[in-house]
Amino acid sequence: MQFDARTAKLLKSGEHLTLDSYPGLRLKATNTGRTWLYRYKSPVDGKMRQIKIGAWPALSAPAAIVAWENLRDIRDAGRDPAAEKRTDRTTAKRTANLKKMEMAAESFTVRVLCNAYLNGHIERNRKKKGADYVRSLFDTLLDAIADIPAGSITRTQAFSLLESHTKIPVQASKLRAELGAAWDYALDSGLLPDTTPNWWRQIMRGKLKSKGKKISGKNIGKVKRVLSDGELNILLPWLNNFSDNVRDVLIMYLWTGLRGEEIVAIRSNEITEEPDGLWLTIGAERTKNARHEGATDLRVPLIGRAKEIVERRMKTTTNGYLFQSTVKKTPHIAQKAVQANVFFHQPYCETRPAQERPRLPVTMWAPHDLRRTARTMLAAIGCPRDIGEVIIGHMLHGVEGTYNRHTYDKERRIWLTRLSEHLEAISGD
Repeated sequence: MQFDARTAKLLKSGEHLTLDSYPGLRLKATNTGRTWLYRYKSPVDGKMRQIKIGAWPALSAPAAIVAWENLRDIRDAGRDPAAEKRTDRTTAKRTANLKKMEMAAESFTVRVLCNAYLNGHIERNRKKKGADYVRSLFDTLLDAIADIPAGSITRTQAFSLLESHTKIPVQASKLRAELGAAWDYALDSGLLPDTTPNWWRQIMRGKLKSKGKKISGKNIGKVKRVLSDGELNILLPWLNNFSDNVRDVLIMYLWTGLRGEEIVAIRSNEITEEPDGLWLTIGAERTKNARHEGATDLRVPLIGRAKEIVERRMKTTTNGYLFQSTVKKTPHIAQKAVQANVFFHQPYCETRPAQERPRLPVTMWAPHDLRRTARTMLAAIGCPRDIGEVIIGHMLHGVEGTYNRHTYDKERRIWLTRLSEHLEAISGD
């Protein structure tokens, strides 16, 4: 039959009409419209196939006949037009996906990767101080490659970045380690293709080593200071030249052996009066041992000047922290602020040279050296090794750490009392 528009409109859903002169061409009716189809036997496998040509009336009968002729020629050439259309559709989809992936890869820069690592791993598994340090490393040392697609970073680019920071080898070494971990995280989580090389794990291994401290342009090597009795005799009275906060923190280093970050964050609710005297109990989560399984609270008997400082500051605190900060962003003073203040008073400090300030009579030391001095003094006055390690908050290792669960509270008080007496004798007050 010849095509008749009126007959086409009257077709019911599921019905179709054919055109005698065009075998295989049919117009099929559905609930939503009319569609031109070409139905044929595949020359490839002999199975019946059909392929959609277009919708009527948008595609007229003459146009459908032209399309039918093209499809018939393909079939007569021994090819399957439906199979080829599926292949073309798959190819087009794959091409579109590849373009999307390429666009995504272009936008997945080193900066984006590092932020994903910070948010997905660092901030979940490290203390705020450690997380802030890693974020600072990325913010300050990655400018040269930050906006380059992470998956395209070459070995040369990675090497050039680290090479540009060799003047600060400690930070460069830590940057290398964190970038290696960031790439591992991205590979493990599927953010980078499995074939992406992690150059950070391969380049400059063992070549980013600190040469030690520099003072006035001269390298003095890796200095781990322990102050002598004679130096402490001079230094202890001089500490009054510091601000009250800095002076008291430095005294706490010597009288307790605590770490700086543990001292500056002492809270009044960590102080208790017990039958044998005043105690400071620092929760395990606030100690450096928090990352180790089996970490326990750190118990510190407060004796001598440490006791005086704590009692005095508990009376004046308004936010619960004994070493309150004057900066609104932080509730307590920062450990780095104490370090910077000590350095500022060293005779070789060239920071703000026009500003007059008293210069330290005992030089070449940092606040952490006072903790090391306290531990060394404990050994010098006869404190047993295990008790000395427990006093400064070190965990016992190996079999002893596993089986020895003694708290050493009595021994802590005995030996810190002796340390206090020794320090007072040195100061001559």
